[in-house]
Amino acid sequence: MEMPHGNFSAGDAAGPPASQPVSATETGVRLPTLTPTEQRLLLTVAKASIEHGLHQGRPWTVDPQSFPPTLREPWAVFVTLHHEGRLRGCIGTLEPNHPLVVAVARFAWHAAFHDTRFAPLAANELPGLHLHLSILSPPAPIPCQSEADLLARLQPGVDGLLIEDGFHHATFLPSVWDNLPDKTDFLRHLKRKAGLSPDHWSHTFRASRYRALGFGADAAELDTRTLPTPPS
Repeated sequence: MEMPHGNFSAGDAAGPPASQPVSATETGVRLPTLTPTEQRLLLTVAKASIEHGLHQGRPWTVDPQSFPPTLREPWAVFVTLHHEGRLRGCIGTLEPNHPLVVAVARFAWHAAFHDTRFAPLAANELPGLHLHLSILSPPAPIPCQSEADLLARLQPGVDGLLIEDGFHHATFLPSVWDNLPDKTDFLRHLKRKAGLSPDHWSHTFRASRYRALGFGADAAELDTRTLPTPPS
């Protein structure tokens, strides 16, 4: 399931999302353990793929064997871009179908050039870009019989939430709690994003939660020449 982060601009536009440090050993949560060097390497890959897109019109094809083993493991990831404090793109996947370093390159390019809420990124925007990666744990179903039941189980500031009902689906990353701290508001905005009414509930409504390991950097601070195999 690949999707833009959302049709929610009022909160997302407030600024770069805060990091969501979650322990990889926390009960029920599985996330990678990345060193600061590996985090910076992934962010540099994201920038390199965007630069490659500006010059070549396609994402950088990463050779995962050139990167550390941890970055070759498959993980779900979202790439969020802000330009001068405003949301500029956010696309990712909830399914770990690719090595992490490959997924970062792919979704950085999509976020820059194929988030349908925005025009494609221009070269003069790159110096003012802030890149943020959210690596996601596998979604876990939330057993609930009503909206009140679901709301009681949510953990603000921690849970990412995926909702599904028939052909309708949408997700909010944990960082959206920064702008929607109230549980009811959070859920109702997410329902609107999914194309549902704010008070929608049905026996087929499903919800799942996940956690995110988040980190970011300004594009100007990332040197793509330090990559194991810089794009040509």
